[in-house]
Amino acid sequence: MTERKAERLIIPEKLVTLVKKRSEAFQLEGFVPGQGEKSAKIMFVGEAPGETEIHNLIPFSGRAGDELMRFMDIAALTRNDVYITSAVRSRPYRYGEKKDRKTGEMIERRYNRTPTQKEIYAQAPILDFEIQTVQPKLIVTLGNIGLRRLLGKEYGVSSLHGQVLTKQVQKLASLDENRFEKTAAYYTIIPTFHPASIFYNRKLLPLIQADFEAIGSYVKEYLR
Repeated sequence: MTERKAERLIIPEKLVTLVKKRSEAFQLEGFVPGQGEKSAKIMFVGEAPGETEIHNLIPFSGRAGDELMRFMDIAALTRNDVYITSAVRSRPYRYGEKKDRKTGEMIERRYNRTPTQKEIYAQAPILDFEIQTVQPKLIVTLGNIGLRRLLGKEYGVSSLHGQVLTKQVQKLASLDENRFEKTAAYYTIIPTFHPASIFYNRKLLPLIQADFEAIGSYVKEYLR
């Protein structure tokens, strides 16, 4: 895409503090800000950061991020072209055991998990702020969590992936209740599968590749 003067979007510290306070009751760790320009035309909305991301503070920088970059190449996009965020900006984790290779002992460690609806509500003000500020011309949702955060629980990526949708999106109705309401504005959304999905279902690979071909065609026709 065409080069332009970069102005990174900075999440207000008061908003970050608010969301961290709202998240204290949940098994969440770290906080990874969204990344990209304030004037980005394209926004990617994923699920939540993982272990790698909470340490280096770069969204989609783990194994799933490597796959995302390959898919973005298909659409002729780079990180500089998009704003990358997710439904939840802290890592949801669960405890599990893993055998230590050296000692053979079972050690407790934290594993990634899917965020709960209450956790999505708790951190909703961040994504609401990002969408309202960036006003993206195209939103690409990565997986069901991102899609349902924006459009509702009745939507599914399996039936909608690669389609161009024009919809109002969900925002938190108020800080005092766990309820979404629709925005007045309409947004263009193209859902696709989460990049990590190919780790357990390789059959999704050609579908995601085709989705990013469609994303690239849309960008070329309408955003360049």
